Amino acid sequence: MLKSVEGNFDDAEVHKLLTKHFVELRAASPEGSAHVLDILGLKVPSIKFWSLYNDDQLMGCGALKFLDKGHGEFKSIRIHDNFRKKGHGIIVINHLISEAKKLDIKRLSIETGAGDFFIPARKLFKSCGFEPCEPFAHYKVDVNSVYLTKLIATD
Repeated sequence: MLKSVEGNFDDAEVHKLLTKHFVELRAASPEGSAHVLDILGLKVPSIKFWSLYNDDQLMGCGALKFLDKGHGEFKSIRIHDNFRKKGHGIIVINHLISEAKKLDIKRLSIETGAGDFFIPARKLFKSCGFEPCEPFAHYKVDVNSVYLTKLIATD
C-alpha cells in the first residue's frame, strides 16, 4: 500500500536517501552546474517535500518548489535503491503531479544534468510528458544542464 508523508526530514531512512542523492549529484555535476539542494535547502517555506512508502518501506521522495503563481519546479526526486529500475519513479512523479494539481500548479519544470549519469532521469521525465524548454527561474544556459517542462491540467 502506498503512503505519502509530507516533510519527514527527521526519518533516518529519508535523511540517508537525501544525503546519498546530494553526494551523488554533486559528484556527477561539474563545479557551478550542480543545483541539488541539501536538506536545509529543502526545508524553506517555498518548498513542499514528500516521502513515499510502499508497505512501510521507503520507496522514494521528491519536492515541489513554488516559482511563481501556477509554476512549480520538481526538486530532489530520488528512488530508493531497493525500488530502482522497477517503474517506481513514475509512481513518485505522478504523486508529485497530483500534489501540484491540488496546489493549483499549471506548469511543472525541472533542471537535470546533461551527462550520462542523468540519462535515466531524462528518460523518466520524457516518459512522463516533459519536454525540453529554455532555462527558467534563476537558471542560465549551461551545457551541463537540461531543462524540461510540462503543462498539467488541474481538475
